[in-house]
Amino acid sequence: MDDKVLRKELIELLKGGQAHSTLEEVLAELDPKLCNKQPQNGIRSAYEELEHMRLAQEDILRYTLDPSWESPEWPDGFWPSDNDVMTEEILKNTVSGFFSDLDELIALAQNPEIDLTSQIPHGEKGHTYLREILLVADHNAYHLGKVVRTLIQVSE
Repeated sequence: MDDKVLRKELIELLKGGQAHSTLEEVLAELDPKLCNKQPQNGIRSAYEELEHMRLAQEDILRYTLDPSWESPEWPDGFWPSDNDVMTEEILKNTVSGFFSDLDELIALAQNPEIDLTSQIPHGEKGHTYLREILLVADHNAYHLGKVVRTLIQVSE
């Protein structure tokens, strides 16, 4: 089977923009002053959602590539600390880290040396490279929608 089409489609899915906005489009219109605002008590801020996306994506990527990777504790290790105060520099680092890991996932999807349907040698039973790439794309799309919703609510 020639899997070039599959790899191309996975990359497009990771980048987003086919069925929803891309993170780049959302960030281009982002007012950093709105990032720390919660629309209501119990709803996470846009920054918290973005940092969660970064942390979860990093965890899935490292789990996929590094047999010695240890995932953070759930759920606290996947969200910024309540003590974190978002600054423009912290936001910039979150976005930079997110895109750096996304580029690494895209490189993984492009790598013809990797059979995407094969099980990750050090992974749990049934966990394939394809599964992990799809998991990242799904998770990112879900939380990007929450970022957009939050930003709309706090800007009203």
